[in-house]
Amino acid sequence: MGFFKNIIIDAILFVALAGLFANTGWFYVTSIGVAVLAAVVLAVLNALIKPILVLLSLPITVLTLGLFSIVINGLMLQLTASLVGPGIHFSSFWSAMLIALIMSVCNTIISSHLAE
Repeated sequence: MGFFKNIIIDAILFVALAGLFANTGWFYVTSIGVAVLAAVVLAVLNALIKPILVLLSLPITVLTLGLFSIVINGLMLQLTASLVGPGIHFSSFWSAMLIALIMSVCNTIISSHLAE
């Protein structure tokens, strides 16, 4: 999937998930512009920092049969939220991991649909 397609899909997912979790307080995004900015920051972090984290956490990822990658995705979302600022917020690390899990599943479904 292309870089810009990934940014657009992530921005749409940020807005949709913020709407889904609006009443819970677990996750919010203040505007569409913040969602686009967060998607750009997440894409850059996934390109630069995530490969290093995956390499460093390879032993524990193998021991957990790949489930530790959800933790890495949650960390990437937390880092994105801290870099973007007050426009995007996770109430806890567990909520970031839940959003990361949902975003991973949705990205897999969307990218497989777009590949056809």
